Amino acid sequence: MDLQQKIRTLPVSPGVYMYKNAESEVIYVGKAKNLRARVRSYLLEAATQDAKTGSLMREAVDVEYIVVENEREALALENNLIKQKKPRFNILLRDDKTYPYIKLTLGDRFPKVFVTRRLKKDGSAYYGPYFPANLAHRTVDLIHRSFLIPSCKIDLSRYHPRPCLQYYIKRCLGPCVKDLTTAERYAEAVRDVQLFLEGRQADLARSLRGRMERAALEQEYESAAKYRDLISTVQDLMERQRIAAVQGDDMDVFGFHYENQMLAVNLFHMRAGRILDRRELFWEDLPEFELISANEEGEGAETGGGTPGPEFDPGLFFAALLKQCYIDQQYVPRAILSPVDFTEREALEELLSEKRGSKVEILVPVRGEKRSLIDLAAKNAHQIYDQRFRVMKPSVKAIQEALQDALTLPTLPTRIECFDISHIQGAETVASMVVWEDGQIKKSDYRKFIIRTVEGVDDFASMREVIARRYKRVTSEKQKMPSLALIDGGIGQLHAAAEALESLEITNQPLASIAKREEIIYVHGQEEDPVVLDRHSPVLHLVQMIRDESHRFAVTFHRKRREMRDRASELLEIPGIGALTTRRLVEHFGSVRAVKEAQPAALSAVVTPAQAAAILAHFRSDEANTLRLRSGQSPVTKAEG
Repeated sequence: MDLQQKIRTLPVSPGVYMYKNAESEVIYVGKAKNLRARVRSYLLEAATQDAKTGSLMREAVDVEYIVVENEREALALENNLIKQKKPRFNILLRDDKTYPYIKLTLGDRFPKVFVTRRLKKDGSAYYGPYFPANLAHRTVDLIHRSFLIPSCKIDLSRYHPRPCLQYYIKRCLGPCVKDLTTAERYAEAVRDVQLFLEGRQADLARSLRGRMERAALEQEYESAAKYRDLISTVQDLMERQRIAAVQGDDMDVFGFHYENQMLAVNLFHMRAGRILDRRELFWEDLPEFELISANEEGEGAETGGGTPGPEFDPGLFFAALLKQCYIDQQYVPRAILSPVDFTEREALEELLSEKRGSKVEILVPVRGEKRSLIDLAAKNAHQIYDQRFRVMKPSVKAIQEALQDALTLPTLPTRIECFDISHIQGAETVASMVVWEDGQIKKSDYRKFIIRTVEGVDDFASMREVIARRYKRVTSEKQKMPSLALIDGGIGQLHAAAEALESLEITNQPLASIAKREEIIYVHGQEEDPVVLDRHSPVLHLVQMIRDESHRFAVTFHRKRREMRDRASELLEIPGIGALTTRRLVEHFGSVRAVKEAQPAALSAVVTPAQAAAILAHFRSDEANTLRLRSGQSPVTKAEG
């Protein structure tokens, strides 16, 4: 059955349709109130040589559909299929920034609490999103201090011989060591954290007050004092929430700037009447079909920030964008300010209201305070457009903040130490450490390592040795740990570095690796969800620059070691000259040839008189043999000499 015949058999029900090419790849996903009428309209437009659908229909050879009950279900299914199939004729949400959640690993024997950006169906509870991003880290830090639930990488499915530093500074109950805490005490702390993260501070305060009174009756005054302090913290948070509720509702504000086939979108997150954070979105390869075609309900309005060109339809664009931004998110704000109207707005409002459990409004203001907020977002969109597409260098702080956000770092990255291993088939294996600090490379802190304990080719073991040596010294000398330890390599090297840190009982050091070729960043603790940055991202450029500098430094050191070994091989043949003396001679004179030409006094300044005499005798014998060969005589062997 050809495409036209198949279209005639489509039902007149609401649903989602998918166009496929000759390779059975989904190239476009759309939704319709009437599947047959909508899909047939593409053929009519293509028959009239309408450029709107020509490129799509030239590639489409098949269409599949899924029938749903109503338009709300069609919206949700269309959004899921677009994110799953990533069809190239649809607008796709590409974003370097995702907001963090707090993850409570309820499926574990002893649950931990983490900051994460990936939501998975793994039995854990997720709370958020949090913005600004550091709010999630501050909240987790409060949980450590108040409820003593850890977020370390230590395996808690088994017991360990001794606890880490977090236990001794009273930020962990110590479930890693037998008898430091009980399962009941830990479960109670986990329930408290759940109430806290769910915003049930009144229930939590009531529970804590009851425990405080029981502890006081049993004359456990130290425990009662801890509960009293915790109640004070919870009541303070309750008061802040009441103030925020009075100040204003939560709202998201969109603005955009379009120019030269490229688009920048700025999103402000307003909570309690204040702008808490913003999100930046970019497109430089907008799909032609989505931008110039109309859907079955009509054209989008040509209003809003930026300078729309003749091929750009903001209404169609924001219809696609808002669906992808909110339909599958845990949290939906009370109001969304869009710079343009679009025909699916009411259906999307209904779907999001159902998801939130209360009314959600998608507003398109044309005047007043709300319109001024959209204009402000559009002005910022113009600025980020210039910064992105006109190659304006972002500030150091902006890059640091973006790196902290992308890798979920607990603090602003002021110092990065990057490690690389270099060898040729296991020979002369060396490692390098380069340092980036406060926006620039710090060569005075570079370090070289000669691998001592590893034989043959074993990059993982070599990385374990280097990381252990480096941070054993850092801790013994009470130096400050870096904001991020970066590994040149993939998951294997990352895990080797993590094992070295764990052997030193360093459990909360931020650690990441960047894999060559794919340029994917793996963050320790969330390896299943690697960070894939846009190829134009200044964050990726920074990480690549540090990685490349580490590789260059390692290769240079390895090459120098190899050259010294090759050049020094002749000196090792001299009786009384060992490897250490050879190295000292080559480093002092620069080459074997310079040693050969050195005067006796110069040699005696570096080695003993006996060694200097042996060196002179060796090279004089070589010169004599050269002369004998030139005159046709047989050379004298070392033994004969």
